[in-house]
Amino acid sequence: MSELIEGLPDAVAIRCIARVPFYLHPKLEFVSRSWRAAVRSPELFKARQEVGSAEDLLCVCAFDPENLWQLYDPLRDLWITLPVLPSKIRHLAHFGVVSSAGKIFVLGGGSDAVDPLTGDQDGSFATNEVWSYDPVLRQWAACASMLVPRAMFACGALNGKIVVAGGFTSCRKSISQAEMYDPEKDVWIPIPDLHRTHNSTCSGVVIGGKLHVLHRGLSAVQVLDNVGSGWTVEDYGWLQGPMAVVHDSLYVMSHGLIFKQEGKTRKVVVSASEFRKRIGFAMMGLGDDIYVIGGVIGPDRWNWDIRPLSDVDILTVGGDRPAWRQATPMTRCRGTILGCTQLRI
Repeated sequence: MSELIEGLPDAVAIRCIARVPFYLHPKLEFVSRSWRAAVRSPELFKARQEVGSAEDLLCVCAFDPENLWQLYDPLRDLWITLPVLPSKIRHLAHFGVVSSAGKIFVLGGGSDAVDPLTGDQDGSFATNEVWSYDPVLRQWAACASMLVPRAMFACGALNGKIVVAGGFTSCRKSISQAEMYDPEKDVWIPIPDLHRTHNSTCSGVVIGGKLHVLHRGLSAVQVLDNVGSGWTVEDYGWLQGPMAVVHDSLYVMSHGLIFKQEGKTRKVVVSASEFRKRIGFAMMGLGDDIYVIGGVIGPDRWNWDIRPLSDVDILTVGGDRPAWRQATPMTRCRGTILGCTQLRI
């Protein structure tokens, strides 16, 4: 690699380039071939961590368009569109998504495509395929497949590893199996099964360095702290509804309100009545904020139309008087949100 900035050692030049915001990186590549190589090098992203210029972005995938992801930059209120996920599965849905080691991982799921002539589901219900998106190279890559095909399951990142548990397998049977993925080695290994399974979708939230698995309709929560010791079953009395974690605290939207769960107790944070008619949205914590993204409105008894949304609403929960505000809507994605996670780069 030739000299990046005349008169400066490349190690110093890399630290200078590292301060440039991520959304401008494609433009940096036009400076020279050496800059292009630098922008696409792991060294640049290590330097971003060292100089304190790492950025936290939201990653979102909606039903429309098919298999397309966008990143949201909260500091600049703008959206970045990623290359289309190259899965052969049409309208991939019911997958898990998590970020680890500066990459996005899309895990399992199945086709949400519908045959336009018959109205039947058109495709696989559950797969074991895994994809990762590398923001350094700006491309998707296939990873080692999960041991068990699954959809509608719980997942989360613990100590740099990715844990998946429960869900439904390809025969639409609920399963208790769990497994763990090492992104550095690209290897899956089995871990202790869940104690309980249920014929409903499950989800996972990471709080206090522990993965909490929740089944819709059940109050019991299965918790994984240490893989070696397996799962424990707790009943925190958590409300059911969309959830977000902000600074290791759990927030739940229920009955038109945002609640903060504190152990087995809860307190009302703010009204969320404007979202009562909105379904299929994502709720995600980032920084001091809760984001409510996308979804659809309708149908109801008076109106059979379904209106897909690209809206983004933000609630800052760190202040004394939390209030909602709007961000720039998604520029490409709209409708039901299929996957949402954070990415630190």
